[in-house]
Amino acid sequence: MSTSNTQSIHPYILSGGSGTRLWPLSRKSYPKQFLKLVGDDSLLQQTIKRLDGAAFAQPSVLANNDHRFIIAEQMQAMGISARDIILEPVGRNTAPAALIAALRAGEEDPNALVLLLPSDHVIKDVQKFQDTIISGASEAANGHLVTYGITPTAPETGYGYIETSGNDVVRFVEKPARKKAEKYLAAGNFYWNAGIFLYRAGTMIDAFAAHAPSILENCRKALEKADHDLDFLRLDQASYGACESISLDYAIMEKAKGIKCIPLSTEWNDLGAWSAIWDVMDKDEDGNVTKGDTVLHNTTNSFVHSTHGTCLTTVGLDNVLAIATKDAILLASKDHAQDVKIIVEKLQAEERSEATEHRRVYRPWGWYEQLSEGERFQVKALMVLPGKQLSLQSHYHRAEHWVVVSGTAEVRVGEETKLLSENESTYIPIGTVHRLGNPGKLPAMLIEVQSGSYLGEDDIERYEDDFGRIKD
Repeated sequence: MSTSNTQSIHPYILSGGSGTRLWPLSRKSYPKQFLKLVGDDSLLQQTIKRLDGAAFAQPSVLANNDHRFIIAEQMQAMGISARDIILEPVGRNTAPAALIAALRAGEEDPNALVLLLPSDHVIKDVQKFQDTIISGASEAANGHLVTYGITPTAPETGYGYIETSGNDVVRFVEKPARKKAEKYLAAGNFYWNAGIFLYRAGTMIDAFAAHAPSILENCRKALEKADHDLDFLRLDQASYGACESISLDYAIMEKAKGIKCIPLSTEWNDLGAWSAIWDVMDKDEDGNVTKGDTVLHNTTNSFVHSTHGTCLTTVGLDNVLAIATKDAILLASKDHAQDVKIIVEKLQAEERSEATEHRRVYRPWGWYEQLSEGERFQVKALMVLPGKQLSLQSHYHRAEHWVVVSGTAEVRVGEETKLLSENESTYIPIGTVHRLGNPGKLPAMLIEVQSGSYLGEDDIERYEDDFGRIKD
């Protein structure tokens, strides 16, 4: 992706958010950046494609440990490998992440240009985006911290703003009230803060040395003590956890001098709520956006989205959000789209799994999905990818029955290993060491019936694992 006559820009993509305002599709275990909300690619994949150009080096991703295999799989599906997938043991906002990117890029060259950007934005004009990013390279190479401001099209109160004088940043402004936002729009020298930054690695390191030295000390230790685990770089938990949880704006950008702002004048959306997705999607003659199995009557200006074949119907509604998954339904006014996060907070307070987990849970070997449960039993569907296998494991409190629905499964039970084909089954007694794999070229589908006194996912003892999860 780089050329010899131009200094490469090293992208570091932030992929640590949870997207609670897009519940019930976006959940902690599978947040919005991994969803195909607009188009045929996930938002993460769209971000990576946006960086495919001669000026850009191989991308790196900073991510939550729990999402590491999802990121690797989505990049693999694109035929792209990351320079780094850096795993944050705990979330510490954007300041420590920006510094880790600078330190990592600066290991090879302190003059390396680092592009820090979110993974969940929609920017349709890729060429305009690339040209605008590249236009800031000379400022960044000359030691300026560069931020990119979105040319505002409305007095939005959900975004932070950047006040400018020419290309100089005067100040960063928090999310304003409506009247202030209207003044900012009329003034013409305010931009939406998109959280996109370009900087020379050494410049950012020097800024932390001046304004947040404790974060610099802890981030350096986190990298020095980091572990290489398969294709991932695990930051040291104790050191990174000691960093203050603070945004880059607060820690550095509001204190540093000589910051430059370059306008990004193109269609942009951070998809911060369901109403934002309605804004960017094509609508029918009644102003509706629909997706999945939906039937509407006398419904206008609404977003109706159903997944997994659930038939979602609406009658006599206007300006509503209706989103249905297998285990949860959201009904809300579009005017209150930002309040969806409050519902998630209430579900979390009640310790309900719907707040964080889908019924389908993705694993590096494939996925499992809960179909039914009752006292002392549960039934799951399993999909094992070709060439993959689960860990060698045992359970203390449950037995399992596996039935192959399609494909071929290699099953080890105790010391015996055998191949199972469609409609064949096996039984794993409590405490027996076992393993399931797929030696075929097509996905293997199975039904698993668990029975026992305790059926939690933490009832597992791993002995061998292809994905380094014994330490998890």
